[in-house]
Amino acid sequence: MTDCMDAIYQRRSVRKFTSDPVDRQIIEKLIKDAQMAPSAGNLQARDFIVVTNTAVKKKLMEAALNQKFLVQAPVVIVFCANTPRSCRIYSARGELYSIQDASISAMVMMLAAHDMGLATCWVGAYSDVDVAEILMIPPNIRPVCMLALGYPADIPKTPERIDSSKLIHWESW
Repeated sequence: MTDCMDAIYQRRSVRKFTSDPVDRQIIEKLIKDAQMAPSAGNLQARDFIVVTNTAVKKKLMEAALNQKFLVQAPVVIVFCANTPRSCRIYSARGELYSIQDASISAMVMMLAAHDMGLATCWVGAYSDVDVAEILMIPPNIRPVCMLALGYPADIPKTPERIDSSKLIHWESW
């Protein structure tokens, strides 16, 4: 396997982190890596909110159905869809494209973090309204996901996967 495929197969959603801080330069490098993800029309309709403050992480945890690992993780990065950036070219379809842009950049960051010995966990279950209020996100920007980021204290086993033959549809559903 190539290094890329190793990362894809070895990466796990980690919910237990050490207390070791993640250096700001590493966070900035991960964001630079995430910016290499493809985007519709190369508009890069995504923005990143980096949260390290424990009080703010606690509020985000409460907005995210009390997923406690959000407070334990040294860093939480909120990926936002910058819909206006995409809609100026793609009109209403730009909303979907900006969500896709943010999502694919989050996946790139997850793989880059794994490559650096860091761990992540994608969080999608939260109140958009509460997260936007906590982080003062403008009304036309949408939080798409949060990534808990830090050094792993525990790495879970590989979860079972549905056999791909049950998921493939050739030519039509």
